[in-house]
Amino acid sequence: MAVLPHFNNVLPSHGRLAQVEFATDAPKGAARIIPVSSGEGLELPVSQLTKEGLLESLEALGAKGSAGEVTKVVVDGTLFIAVGLGDTEGPHSTETAVRRAMGAAARALKGTERAVVTADFGVRPIVEGLLLGGYAYDGLKTNDDKDEQEHSTTITVVGSEDDLAEFDAAVSICHAVALARDLVNTPSNLLYPTNYADLARTVGEASGLTVEVLDEKELDAQGFGGITAVGQGSDNPPRLVHLTWAPENATTSVALVGKGITFDTGGISLKPASGMEQMVMDMGGSAAVLAATCAAASLNLPVRIDAWMAMAENMPSGAAQRPGDVITHYGGITSEVINTDAEGRLVLADAIARASEDNPDYLIETSTLTGAQMVALGKRTFGVMGSDELRDAIAETARELDEPGWAMPMLEEHDEEIKSAVADIKNTNADRFGGMEFAATYLAKFVGEGIQWAHIDVASPAWNTGSAYGFTPSRATGVPVRTIVDTLTQLAAK
Repeated sequence: MAVLPHFNNVLPSHGRLAQVEFATDAPKGAARIIPVSSGEGLELPVSQLTKEGLLESLEALGAKGSAGEVTKVVVDGTLFIAVGLGDTEGPHSTETAVRRAMGAAARALKGTERAVVTADFGVRPIVEGLLLGGYAYDGLKTNDDKDEQEHSTTITVVGSEDDLAEFDAAVSICHAVALARDLVNTPSNLLYPTNYADLARTVGEASGLTVEVLDEKELDAQGFGGITAVGQGSDNPPRLVHLTWAPENATTSVALVGKGITFDTGGISLKPASGMEQMVMDMGGSAAVLAATCAAASLNLPVRIDAWMAMAENMPSGAAQRPGDVITHYGGITSEVINTDAEGRLVLADAIARASEDNPDYLIETSTLTGAQMVALGKRTFGVMGSDELRDAIAETARELDEPGWAMPMLEEHDEEIKSAVADIKNTNADRFGGMEFAATYLAKFVGEGIQWAHIDVASPAWNTGSAYGFTPSRATGVPVRTIVDTLTQLAAK
């Protein structure tokens, strides 16, 4: 298995990650990360890294072991960083508690050159917490402190030789998440459909994928009416990127589809100015698809993957599509555009229809699609709709990974409401109720018959407007890369 690299040279700026390494023995002189828990009192793990007197020193400093609590203490010349798991008999699984605690620990390592932690609480949650929680994006700041930007902590994970494969896999998955975060964090004047497609080719081919890019002329000639309609208002023309991972031992086939709106003004149905700058994240679905496919290749998963990234910039201009326009999607379905700010489903419809032509066993699509997602489920939990079995499996996997997902129904009343007087269907419902489910009903019209499919709406979970928490940074989160990779792993094992 080849470890997916951190693609830190393909964008104008990228997030910083800690350096992690694996060893069977603890290095000397490193700060020691110790997970502690709260029960009837502060509890230390049985570990080769603890030392006599540590418990008493932590208690003297008031450490409680509560979730995310970080306490630093020096005992006999060694720096200990105790990080709280909380009550391990509480509502969260131990893996979730460890992942969140390691995220808090990673942020507390600033200024520490070397640290060490044992794999006693699980290799994957430890690595994911440290790498993902310690991710920091500086953007294009002119910072005189180059040492802070260019140097990071080296963390050694100590385990047995049997843990090495799991360690490598966890690092690959974390680098995939970091790739998605970097893409989503990039300002839209520096990431637009044409250079985004070029970047996807560079990253995809470096990961062992076959890459095809359709430009605006090819999209128009082949009838991708949704992608061309959304992109026609911008000076930056649209693209459709097709990534393929086709191992000889593939046991099943999966299509992945991601929304790649590199900036969304709403088009003629213009969004309010307040908060519009956050629309740099509206290509988060496509970033997740690219990252997950690269991770699958690095893990050498025995599953064929055809990934489709539908890219456009939704801008208002004299050439932009209008409310009331009727467009013809790839495959022939006509759609009345009621609201040009419901553009994501228009580009996704084309990509889903094209992906369905290859008759995959499964089709998974993800997008920052509706504000209704956060109204229904809040800022951290994404909605999953589609075929019952696949929908439920993805939602359960997501919760196990602490990328919370929740299965949502397809509403019967939307089957009638989606009809248009001048086209086969219309792109928004008449009121604001059930908007997330209406979008899923729209997308369902383009899924090929007999294909198990799922729509993952990450409108809010893909972007954290607040401060870092657990292993989640501010701004781009990389959701739902880990959920997709684990789902692909499960499907490959069937």
